[in-house]
Amino acid sequence: MDKFVVRGGNPLLGTIKVSGAKNSALPCMAAAILTEEEVILENIPQVRDIETERRLLESMGAEVQLGYGRAQHRTHIQCAVLSDPVAKYEIVKTMRASSLVLGPLIARTGMARVAMPGGCAIGGRPIDLHLKALEAMGAVITQDHGYLEAKTDRLRGAHIVFDKITVTGTEDILMAAVLAEGETVLENCAREPEVTDLAALLIAMGAQITGAGTSTIKVRGVSKLHGARHKINPDRIEAGTFLIAGAITGGDLNIDSCDPTHLGALIAKLEQCGVRIDVAKDHIRVRSGGELKAADISTEEYPGFPTDMQAQYMALATQTAGTTTVTENIFENRFMHVQELNRMGANISVQGRTATIRGGTPLQSAAVMCSDLRASASLVLAALVAEGETILDRVYHVDRGYERLEEKLRGVGAQIRRMGDVFGKK
Repeated sequence: MDKFVVRGGNPLLGTIKVSGAKNSALPCMAAAILTEEEVILENIPQVRDIETERRLLESMGAEVQLGYGRAQHRTHIQCAVLSDPVAKYEIVKTMRASSLVLGPLIARTGMARVAMPGGCAIGGRPIDLHLKALEAMGAVITQDHGYLEAKTDRLRGAHIVFDKITVTGTEDILMAAVLAEGETVLENCAREPEVTDLAALLIAMGAQITGAGTSTIKVRGVSKLHGARHKINPDRIEAGTFLIAGAITGGDLNIDSCDPTHLGALIAKLEQCGVRIDVAKDHIRVRSGGELKAADISTEEYPGFPTDMQAQYMALATQTAGTTTVTENIFENRFMHVQELNRMGANISVQGRTATIRGGTPLQSAAVMCSDLRASASLVLAALVAEGETILDRVYHVDRGYERLEEKLRGVGAQIRRMGDVFGKK
């Protein structure tokens, strides 16, 4: 099983390039189900979840070509025939995004059989919001031995109000609605950039959508979609992780090929901590501003502070002067990194959904365990400033969402290497 070995103490200096957003690429790959024609996606990141999605689509009968290197991370998907509209458990057990194929499958074929999603164990991400909306659109849904089965002659437009904001729910029902009969109105929608990225692809495919990026989205169903070419958004969470890497190491780092408009809440909080940040059109420079100051955060739906940056920010908070309070409002089990950070010398206590970090504590090397994708990133960040050599186990979690993280960090001065089989090696 792969491990990272990290020796801390080096400030990160230079330029680091951001990959395409995994959380945009996955729904966009699922959207290819909606047409018989070829969909070409550019800026696809080379991460494990993308490979899982490829296997999933191919298992249904799709033709998928993942291209990297000279192909500029371009992927060709053609779902001319969907011979087996089933998302099998053995494929999707490691990926939460499996539920994203439910909407497009039933919209395209009138039936779907999807295993309950797996992925990071960071708390409940109930799929009932997806199911309630699909039932309102005319689907009949049953559950059988860990699988959801959905059938319909054709989905019909409906007025749907999500009980709570859900990113995957918004995306799933948006894809279902584009081929439904009549108009669908979705209220209390997620406003994340990943939703607007998916909507942009669907519109390029011939869908009629207005309001993406707001809390109300309207969709006028069409009878058929066509192929399209679309470039995936840069990964705002990867960009944010690198921003914190520059800040925590006291470096001078240029985060290239990102979209600063997607990072407003994080940038504002880092500036409050005393980090120097210069923003340009498609890159951000982060520099040490001297002693780091404590600043509380509370995770919220976009455009608030992202839950996917909470663990990384907590690593930074261990190095600030003063006490930081972190309140997690999105997931109820997203403090699994706390125990591992404390093993490295951090002083963090947890009460319910609130963590209190007493900063200014020198971190020391230790053997630590990665428990989920973003928790793993926080441990890497902590290891970059820890005294000695830290060993991170189970870094396959990192590979799910960060493209060759160790290579990118090594390119700007980090002492980090991988033990075990290199990801992608045949």
